[in-house]
Amino acid sequence: MAKKKFSKEWVQQHINDPYVKMAKQKGYRARAAFKLIEIVDAEKLMRRGDIVVDLGSAPGSWCQVARERMVGAGGVVDGRIIALDILPMEPIAGVEFFQGDFREDAVLQQLSDLLQGSKVDLVISDMAPNLSGVSSADSARIQHVCDLALEFSQAHLRPEGTLIVKAFHGSGFSQIVEAFKHQFKRVVERKPKASRDKSSETFLVGRGLKHP
Repeated sequence: MAKKKFSKEWVQQHINDPYVKMAKQKGYRARAAFKLIEIVDAEKLMRRGDIVVDLGSAPGSWCQVARERMVGAGGVVDGRIIALDILPMEPIAGVEFFQGDFREDAVLQQLSDLLQGSKVDLVISDMAPNLSGVSSADSARIQHVCDLALEFSQAHLRPEGTLIVKAFHGSGFSQIVEAFKHQFKRVVERKPKASRDKSSETFLVGRGLKHP
């Protein structure tokens, strides 16, 4: 019974959420679009001509933001937006999407092949593993996803490039921050206004590789 009440409460909150309403008005696929907008505005990121890789892109709201920022004359994306997710994603004009699990070597290789040696300006990751509620197991899963994003960035980012990942405060968070500081010259934590108050999510922004 309590579960039913909770889900009713969640639905009510979701309906009344101003970011959900704004996402509908602006045609974004998810309210998460506003989290990325706030971060890229604050950091002055995502320009025409950039190569952007979106890890865990479905349903596609972050790709929509990237497309808006990078569209040039004639409505064509100036640069490249490459996206992948374990789930299917409805196509977005100018976005190169493929479906696969980022944790698998074969999928990472596919992503590398797509880049054809080009260096990436910005890697964005809204990936969150399926959480079990067991904090030690969950923190290990979150850390694994962040480590993979860091490894990918080390291999593919331009020396002055940027990585944005979603992490969660709690067990293992300080280790993720340490790993970022080891790899990047500048590391900041950002909690966008569109993040729900109850959520422990925090976005880490790493800029400028220390060892390109």
